Amino acid sequence: MFHFQQGYSRRKVLQVAGLTAASTVLAMACTPNTASTPSSTGSTTSTESPTSTQSPTLTESAGTTQANPDAAVAAGDIWSQLRQGTGYVLLFRHAVAPGTGDPPSFQLEDCATQRNLSEEGRQQAVRMGEVLRSQNIPISRVLSSQWCRCLDTARLMNVGEVEAFPMLNSFFQDRSRESPQTEQLRQFILENRDNAGVVVMVTHQVNMTAISGIVPESGAAIVMWAVSADQVEFVEQLKPL
Repeated sequence: MFHFQQGYSRRKVLQVAGLTAASTVLAMACTPNTASTPSSTGSTTSTESPTSTQSPTLTESAGTTQANPDAAVAAGDIWSQLRQGTGYVLLFRHAVAPGTGDPPSFQLEDCATQRNLSEEGRQQAVRMGEVLRSQNIPISRVLSSQWCRCLDTARLMNVGEVEAFPMLNSFFQDRSRESPQTEQLRQFILENRDNAGVVVMVTHQVNMTAISGIVPESGAAIVMWAVSADQVEFVEQLKPL
């Protein structure tokens, strides 16, 4: 199953005022690991391509950050937080889709013109859904980028009816969309603060990096949560199967 990104403990809070794609990391203590993490200046590398096809050991380990101090759960038990808390958003990067970006002939309505899931990616997406079901995570909505590799990932996870959600579309080839889309996503998380159940979102590396500072592998997930009416916090990263 998913296991947690080890080697660092950090909190990132996005304030209402002055939100930028390279928001300040308030506290970070990093040690080397195999996943990409923000540099000491807060900058990140965006590749929108799979960073690894190697499957990590399928074991569960304790998380390093307790975002909700009021939750009546053991510290670091992210699964319990997701089962019992409110307002959590689980952002997944689509499953393995070899390549970078999309072909020059890309058309949103034509999957044949896009970079799509490989067979490995399709199997990975199925496992992603199996983990959520095995952990009894209550899912309120399943939202996806309109890109075919994201919609296919969400459907293969089979954890709820999938809604196409343009807010989650990639801005890899149009960086002018980064700031407005990231702000829209942040507002969505804030507005979801008191809602029961977890919102599952399937999107792209650049979108996840912009909101969290994390550069996820294909199939990885990050947990986001509104700590107050005007602050969004990165809680935990779940590495892929």
